[in-house]
Amino acid sequence: MKGMGMMPEQRRKPMSEINVVPYIDVMLVLLIIFMVTAPMLTQGVKVDLPETASDPIQTDKNVESIVVSVDSNGAYYLEVGDEGSDPMSLARVRDQVAKILSQRTSGDILVRGDENVDYGTVVRLMATLQGAGASSVGLITDTVPDET
Repeated sequence: MKGMGMMPEQRRKPMSEINVVPYIDVMLVLLIIFMVTAPMLTQGVKVDLPETASDPIQTDKNVESIVVSVDSNGAYYLEVGDEGSDPMSLARVRDQVAKILSQRTSGDILVRGDENVDYGTVVRLMATLQGAGASSVGLITDTVPDET
Protein backbone atom coordinates (compact mmCIF):
# COMPACT_ATOMS: atom_id res chain seq x y z
CA MET A 1 0.00 0.00 0.00
CA LYS A 2 2.90 2.29 0.29
CA GLY A 3 3.37 3.02 -3.33
CA MET A 4 -0.22 3.02 -4.63
CA GLY A 5 -0.73 6.53 -5.86
CA MET A 6 0.34 8.25 -2.71
CA MET A 7 3.38 10.34 -2.27
CA PRO A 8 6.38 8.47 -1.07
CA GLU A 9 6.98 8.65 2.65
CA GLN A 10 9.73 11.06 3.66
CA ARG A 11 11.97 10.10 6.47
CA ARG A 12 12.68 12.85 8.95
CA LYS A 13 16.25 13.29 9.89
CA PRO A 14 16.74 13.31 13.70
CA MET A 15 17.31 16.83 14.97
CA SER A 16 20.56 17.21 16.83
CA GLU A 17 19.80 20.67 18.24
CA ILE A 18 17.85 21.53 21.38
CA ASN A 19 15.24 24.24 21.14
CA VAL A 20 16.18 26.56 24.04
CA VAL A 21 13.44 29.16 23.54
CA PRO A 22 11.03 27.54 26.06
CA TYR A 23 13.85 27.32 28.63
CA ILE A 24 14.64 31.00 28.17
CA ASP A 25 10.97 31.87 28.70
CA VAL A 26 10.85 29.85 31.91
CA MET A 27 14.11 31.40 33.11
CA LEU A 28 12.81 34.94 32.53
CA VAL A 29 9.57 34.19 34.40
CA LEU A 30 11.55 32.78 37.34
CA LEU A 31 13.87 35.80 37.28
CA ILE A 32 10.90 38.16 37.51
CA ILE A 33 9.37 36.13 40.35
CA PHE A 34 12.62 36.20 42.34
CA MET A 35 13.12 39.92 41.71
CA VAL A 36 9.66 40.66 43.07
CA THR A 37 9.81 38.35 46.10
CA ALA A 38 13.44 38.90 47.21
CA PRO A 39 12.84 42.29 48.91
CA MET A 40 9.96 40.76 50.87
CA LEU A 41 12.15 37.98 52.27
CA THR A 42 14.50 40.27 54.20
CA GLN A 43 12.98 40.89 57.59
CA GLY A 44 14.39 42.17 60.80
CA VAL A 45 15.54 45.30 62.52
CA LYS A 46 18.86 46.80 61.53
CA VAL A 47 20.97 47.42 64.61
CA ASP A 48 24.55 48.61 64.50
CA LEU A 49 26.23 46.91 67.43
CA PRO A 50 29.27 48.61 68.96
CA GLU A 51 32.53 46.70 68.95
CA THR A 52 34.01 48.58 71.91
CA ALA A 53 32.78 50.77 74.72
CA SER A 54 30.81 53.58 73.12
CA ASP A 55 31.06 57.30 73.65
CA PRO A 56 28.00 59.47 74.29
CA ILE A 57 25.92 60.33 71.23
CA GLN A 58 26.58 63.79 69.83
CA THR A 59 23.20 65.39 69.22
CA ASP A 60 22.29 68.53 67.35
CA LYS A 61 21.32 71.16 69.91
CA ASN A 62 18.82 72.76 67.49
CA VAL A 63 16.79 69.56 67.08
CA GLU A 64 14.88 68.09 70.00
CA SER A 65 15.64 64.42 70.47
CA ILE A 66 12.93 61.77 70.17
CA VAL A 67 13.12 59.08 72.84
CA VAL A 68 10.68 56.21 73.14
CA SER A 69 10.82 54.47 76.51
CA VAL A 70 9.53 51.03 77.51
CA ASP A 71 9.05 50.35 81.21
CA SER A 72 9.21 46.94 82.90
CA ASN A 73 5.46 46.44 82.36
CA GLY A 74 5.79 46.96 78.58
CA ALA A 75 4.13 50.40 78.50
CA TYR A 76 5.42 52.89 75.89
CA TYR A 77 6.26 56.54 76.54
CA LEU A 78 7.16 59.15 73.93
CA GLU A 79 9.52 61.96 74.92
CA VAL A 80 10.22 64.84 72.55
CA GLY A 81 12.84 67.19 73.98
CA ASP A 82 11.96 67.69 77.63
CA GLU A 83 8.28 66.87 77.24
CA GLY A 84 7.16 63.40 78.30
CA SER A 85 3.88 61.61 77.68
CA ASP A 86 1.44 59.32 79.40
CA PRO A 87 1.58 55.58 78.65
CA MET A 88 0.37 54.83 75.12
CA SER A 89 -0.21 51.90 72.80
CA LEU A 90 2.26 50.82 70.13
CA ALA A 91 -0.10 51.98 67.37
CA ARG A 92 -0.33 55.45 68.91
CA VAL A 93 3.46 55.62 69.24
CA ARG A 94 3.75 54.78 65.53
CA ASP A 95 1.23 57.50 64.58
CA GLN A 96 2.88 60.15 66.77
CA VAL A 97 6.40 59.32 65.57
CA ALA A 98 5.28 59.33 61.91
CA LYS A 99 3.70 62.75 62.45
CA ILE A 100 6.86 64.14 64.10
CA LEU A 101 9.21 62.66 61.48
CA SER A 102 7.14 64.07 58.61
CA GLN A 103 8.12 67.56 59.84
CA ARG A 104 11.86 66.80 60.26
CA THR A 105 14.79 66.14 58.02
CA SER A 106 16.47 63.71 60.46
CA GLY A 107 14.82 60.40 61.29
CA ASP A 108 16.97 59.42 64.27
CA ILE A 109 15.15 57.95 67.27
CA LEU A 110 16.48 56.62 70.57
CA VAL A 111 14.94 53.74 72.53
CA ARG A 112 15.26 53.47 76.30
CA GLY A 113 14.20 50.03 77.50
CA ASP A 114 14.04 48.69 81.04
CA GLU A 115 16.43 45.79 81.56
CA ASN A 116 13.55 43.62 82.79
CA VAL A 117 11.33 44.19 79.76
CA ASP A 118 10.83 41.30 77.32
CA TYR A 119 13.24 41.35 74.38
CA GLY A 120 10.35 40.88 71.92
CA THR A 121 8.70 44.07 73.18
CA VAL A 122 11.77 46.15 72.32
CA VAL A 123 12.15 44.45 68.91
CA ARG A 124 8.48 45.12 68.05
CA LEU A 125 8.97 48.75 69.08
CA MET A 126 12.08 49.12 66.90
CA ALA A 127 10.33 47.53 63.90
CA THR A 128 7.34 49.84 64.40
CA LEU A 129 9.62 52.89 64.57
CA GLN A 130 11.32 51.89 61.31
CA GLY A 131 7.88 51.44 59.76
CA ALA A 132 6.97 54.95 60.90
CA GLY A 133 9.92 56.39 58.95
CA ALA A 134 12.85 56.31 61.37
CA SER A 135 16.11 56.22 59.43
CA SER A 136 18.05 54.91 62.42
CA VAL A 137 17.08 53.59 65.83
CA GLY A 138 19.59 53.76 68.68
CA LEU A 139 19.52 52.19 72.14
CA ILE A 140 20.17 54.16 75.32
CA THR A 141 22.10 52.42 78.08
CA ASP A 142 23.58 53.37 81.42
CA THR A 143 27.32 53.51 81.87
CA VAL A 144 28.88 50.62 83.73
CA PRO A 145 30.31 51.72 87.09
CA ASP A 146 34.03 51.18 87.51
CA GLU A 147 34.87 48.40 89.92
CA THR A 148 38.16 49.33 91.56
